[in-house]
Amino acid sequence: MNAGKIIGGLIGFFVGGLVTALLGVFVGHQFDKGLGGLLNPVSAEQRQRIQDAFFKTLFATLGHLAKSDGRISKVEIAQAEALMTNMGLTAAHRREAIELFKAGAKPDFSIDRTMTDFIATCGRYNNLKQSLLNYLISLAMADGELHPAEQAVLKKVAKHLGFSSALFEKFIEMVKAQSRFKGAGGRAQDRVTQSELESAYKALGVEEANTDAQIKRAYRKLISENHPDKLIGQGMPEDMVKLATERTQEIQTAYDFIVASRK
Repeated sequence: MNAGKIIGGLIGFFVGGLVTALLGVFVGHQFDKGLGGLLNPVSAEQRQRIQDAFFKTLFATLGHLAKSDGRISKVEIAQAEALMTNMGLTAAHRREAIELFKAGAKPDFSIDRTMTDFIATCGRYNNLKQSLLNYLISLAMADGELHPAEQAVLKKVAKHLGFSSALFEKFIEMVKAQSRFKGAGGRAQDRVTQSELESAYKALGVEEANTDAQIKRAYRKLISENHPDKLIGQGMPEDMVKLATERTQEIQTAYDFIVASRK
């Protein structure tokens, strides 16, 4: 039910007639789009399905990414283990993650079938789709570079998720820039280098020529998309909350750098 449109239209009509009612319908539609998860809360059963789909897709695709260049290196195995440790997985979830990683590395693994299954369960949750892609990009670049074979896999994933090639390239640029601010929170902002400032703009997907208001809107949108509570509400496994929290901290630090440089 599009409750926002109905309520907005009724309020608008009683306040100012037909024209205001139409405006109320539009505002209500934006409300429905932004807060659909609150108006239509996810049931416990549906949440479990979403969590399972996100978890399985992430670790199986990680295995597929690791094997995309023909072999899984010790570094890639160490990165996957570090991710599991960083997430604080339970012993049972850790075993499941390892099995999923191995399954993704097998020759008969189908990324197309995996993404089709993911979309069938999580396709309506844009924040989850973008978070999945961002996590995969981050982990693929954990060794400092994005190999052509890995990029080809990620581009296929992005296409399944409904992201254009241009948007995919922008996500890569933003994730790469955001990683520069990992653990940089709280640093004195009066010592921002030009290189860090350029990365900060890229991390938010904006340009130096943008106005303060435009940059603030971009920052708030990113914080909202990556907010742990919102992602959990849509069904992200709680094991992965720490990753979402780290991303919001990186975004916050990048924004702080920009604000400090404009004072």
